[in-house]
Amino acid sequence: MTLQTELAAGLNVLDLSIPSAAQTRLLRFIALMAKWNAVYNLTAIREESRMLTHHLLDALSIARFIPDGSTLIDIGSGGGVPGIPLAIARPDLDVLSIEPNSKKASFQQQVRIDLGLENFDVQVARAEAVELPQSRDFIVSRAFGDLADFIKVAGHLLKPDGQMLAMKGVYPDEEVRAIPAGWALRRAEELQVPGVEGARHLLWLARVPAAG
Repeated sequence: MTLQTELAAGLNVLDLSIPSAAQTRLLRFIALMAKWNAVYNLTAIREESRMLTHHLLDALSIARFIPDGSTLIDIGSGGGVPGIPLAIARPDLDVLSIEPNSKKASFQQQVRIDLGLENFDVQVARAEAVELPQSRDFIVSRAFGDLADFIKVAGHLLKPDGQMLAMKGVYPDEEVRAIPAGWALRRAEELQVPGVEGARHLLWLARVPAAG
């Protein structure tokens, strides 16, 4: 099975309709990741077919949960996942990646240029030190750390009524119990990612409205 066929099959399972031009961009992203990986150590995965399932399709498994026209920050994405695949598949989204590792941020910037991603940008910084002129609708993390740290590091970048999206493997019971005061788990969804074994979950975190 070619990567193109595997991608099409995976998108069908995820019930995502993505134009052929965008699918070509997604495959080019995988090719760029494989090319740069040896130098920049973007991922421990070396095979392009596993990059497609464990990075690309994993990222796109949350696409249907993000409303049209949303603004999104991707925290600590390393090689640009899930931010870059989401920006390719959803040109209606405004995606900002905040990545502290300058080499990995350089890779993301190169992808932005090579693929002409006008709805994607990257900032080299630690999220806790970033101040933006406008807060965002969603902040997403994938294997970033525990939920309390996610909120501590990036919560200030979120709109008052925005939501933080944490991509997790096994449902993190202990982390949920340790969510800091003023925040709450609003929703949890088990994800099925084609070609990826093991549990995958998406958790929604939001501020608790002030009483009165």
